[in-house]
Amino acid sequence: MLHSTPPAFVDPRTGARLPIDTLAWRSDDGNPLMTSDLGGLKRADIRAEVRTIWRYAAALPVEIAEPVSLGEGMTPLVEADIDGISCRLKLEWFAPTGSFKDRGASVLISHLRSLGITSVVEDSSGNGGAAIAAYGAAAGMAVGIFVPHYTQPAKIAQLRAYGAEVTLVPGTRQDTETAAIQEAERTYYASHNWHPMFLQGTKTLGYEIWEDLGFRAPDNIIIPAAAGSNVLGCHIAFRELLAAGEIAKMPRIFVTQPGNCCPVHHALHPEILGGRAPDYSSTVAEGTAIRNPIRLGEMVAAIRGTGGDSTAVAEADIIATAKRLAAKGFYTEPTSAHAVAGLRQFVEAGRIGRDEETVVILTGSGLKATQFYADQFG
Repeated sequence: MLHSTPPAFVDPRTGARLPIDTLAWRSDDGNPLMTSDLGGLKRADIRAEVRTIWRYAAALPVEIAEPVSLGEGMTPLVEADIDGISCRLKLEWFAPTGSFKDRGASVLISHLRSLGITSVVEDSSGNGGAAIAAYGAAAGMAVGIFVPHYTQPAKIAQLRAYGAEVTLVPGTRQDTETAAIQEAERTYYASHNWHPMFLQGTKTLGYEIWEDLGFRAPDNIIIPAAAGSNVLGCHIAFRELLAAGEIAKMPRIFVTQPGNCCPVHHALHPEILGGRAPDYSSTVAEGTAIRNPIRLGEMVAAIRGTGGDSTAVAEADIIATAKRLAAKGFYTEPTSAHAVAGLRQFVEAGRIGRDEETVVILTGSGLKATQFYADQFG
């Protein structure tokens, strides 16, 4: 590991530091924590014989002798032509539970097990909960998952199949988080949104894209975002690669959100609301329907700092794009289909050039949204 100072958890809003082995999942001031800057790794540090995210173990802030792994990572990066625009699609649904969140869960649960945690609680609209439930089961932990009442039945069934105790919470996604935090007074809160070690897992996506491209950074990465674990994970990874001298410049990070719930887009473009409160509503892209992301400021800084941008995608366009992708063989959740719709918007607006190398992250499998596709096709 290329650590110049001992790694720590840091509250970026106050500068307070906590030891890396703390059981705290947020700062004393109630803010989300991040990990102190790390030096990254050199390509020679990759454990080439390991066919999971743990090939990048040298980039992590802690050494874990026995990781909890189910084969996560090493997902395909395929060339595609979508609406006449060439790009590369990173197919994260090839993960063990069907979404990118297995990366974060593997590192987080491995870390918690090394600290002696034996039971956890989590809140999720589905994919994060599935990842924590699966890796918790693999680690021999007892797992409780709180989900919004509107969560797709297929996702709830998956949680229960892993042995998790599932609690359906009426109201908004925020209500679900509040219920889980109340439960966390009795059981450890292994939150994929709050815990900084989850981001240390999702940053392997950035490392993997770099390796996929022959140890280069793409010009652009388009990410469907809610709480921002892929946005921040990729930003962390490429900053570390830049610090390690492995890349010459940062890729631009672009974010897409459903128009019905787009707080990141509104934060980047406050002129849209003109000081009015947003009027958010339900969306078929339920996995990106977080109204108050806890790391909103950090996401905005990452996007602006790389010269990226954001866009909001209308419901009809999300649905149409999911269907067009499926017709090409890419069976993705509506939650991530809007990233491809966003690609078209960015190109048409002149924010992304047609000749630039752009990677679009497709975060979850269409098998998670069986009811959605059944409604579309009967």
